[in-house]
Amino acid sequence: MAERLSPFIFFLSSLENDEIYLGNYERFLDVTLTKDNNITTGKIFQSVIEKERKGDYLGKTVQVVPHITDAIKDWIESVSAIPVDGKDGPADVCVIELGGTVGDIESMPFIEALRQLSFSVGQDNFCLVHVSLIPVLGVVGEQKTKPTQHSVRELRALGLTPHLLACRSAQPLLENTKEKLSQFCHVPAANILNIHDVPNIWHVPLLLRNQNAHDAILNQLNLLSIAMPPALQDWTMMAETYDNLTNSVRIAMVGKYVGLTDSYLSVVKALLHACIACSLKPSIDWIAASDLEEDSAKSTPEAHAAAWETLKNAACILVPGGFGDRGVRGMILAAKYARENSIPYLGICLGMQIAVIEFARSVLGLERADSSEFDTDTPDPVVIFMPEGSRTHMGSTMRLGSRRTLIQTPDCITAKLYGNTQYVEERHRHRYEVNPEVIEVLEEKGLKFVGKDETGKRMEILELPTHPFYVGVQFHPEFKSRPRRPSALFLGFILAATGKLEAHLKSHQNGV
Repeated sequence: MAERLSPFIFFLSSLENDEIYLGNYERFLDVTLTKDNNITTGKIFQSVIEKERKGDYLGKTVQVVPHITDAIKDWIESVSAIPVDGKDGPADVCVIELGGTVGDIESMPFIEALRQLSFSVGQDNFCLVHVSLIPVLGVVGEQKTKPTQHSVRELRALGLTPHLLACRSAQPLLENTKEKLSQFCHVPAANILNIHDVPNIWHVPLLLRNQNAHDAILNQLNLLSIAMPPALQDWTMMAETYDNLTNSVRIAMVGKYVGLTDSYLSVVKALLHACIACSLKPSIDWIAASDLEEDSAKSTPEAHAAAWETLKNAACILVPGGFGDRGVRGMILAAKYARENSIPYLGICLGMQIAVIEFARSVLGLERADSSEFDTDTPDPVVIFMPEGSRTHMGSTMRLGSRRTLIQTPDCITAKLYGNTQYVEERHRHRYEVNPEVIEVLEEKGLKFVGKDETGKRMEILELPTHPFYVGVQFHPEFKSRPRRPSALFLGFILAATGKLEAHLKSHQNGV
């Protein structure tokens, strides 16, 4: 996806935005992916057109077969050789997810490419898992297999035969359902996997393990004799721990896109990871930033009152990233409330800029302090456009990808949370920065910038030392959070909300 598409994208470490599901792969498998791990029709067409323009096809007519299908196969083979887990050498197995529905015209070139790939690599090196829904008729409660039978039949007609069926259903598959699927889809009953509803998503790998999915796949790939048993002890403990949690922490999420909660999916996952580490369940209260603004008190008084009541009842306040001026005044009010009432505050990207604007207005007395993104005529631009590209062309102007932030204050909260390291590397996606010309006056009044980029000109981390936890970061720490390795800042945020941050920092300072 292009960087201007909204709102469901995931930021990679290699200077790109991409499909949101790549985040699920990174979190579940603890790997680092790049844009090349996502193959799209547009990318393939562009690649083929560029080759044709360069004369690589020697004037031949460009066709779907063989040129498009060859490009797909070449892409797969190239990317499969790139390590994603930090180890040297390619992975033992390359997982390819082909989205969509069998029969969709958009996926036809990809299905044909996979058919050719399966033939060229040989059946011992190719395992096809077909994912299908098993619906249930509400009146009689019967599990219907016809949709799966038809999709398998069509897939076989296209030259691909499933080795395993992964059947998604609300309830566990009945034995007669499995027998029917096995008989009419030509798949052994042992290779029919049931992914039914579970208490939380972390049970899915355990569900597959309990059905010996790994053995079936390894057997098909002729790797069973050399593979190690899956080490899922920690994963099992994590899934069971979450099921048994009773205490929760209320988190106010003040944003622009709260009507589309998947817009903040990675933030939600990072909060979940941090809460699990603290033996808590996250209770996220979604607050539309515009509902906090004074104008809404007149236009929608009930929503305004409810938003403020929710904010005041929260244990902590988080303002995530965003673009444009809608809701900014509400975010500023939320940041002010957190600062004045010693409520733990975490501002991410725009949330950090909001903290700077609020501080400049309330503490420095600069009533018209603003970002040049929101007010081009502001006399006090405390946030300005600092380009790594063009101001007028929106595409490819962002500061993207994994960047190094140098810690300026060794004894600050952020440094301690990151393990007293001298620098951190986190992912970025922004165009605007804190104005370097106002840093001195902001710091004189108590707002400290404890992290900067390698040039020293871009402010990356701010803290308010007189506050229990008032932290803003220009980067996005949520994208590197993992289920068993939560983001340090999100962990500190939740610890502060529960009054345990100081004890945590002391214990880690003493090496406990």
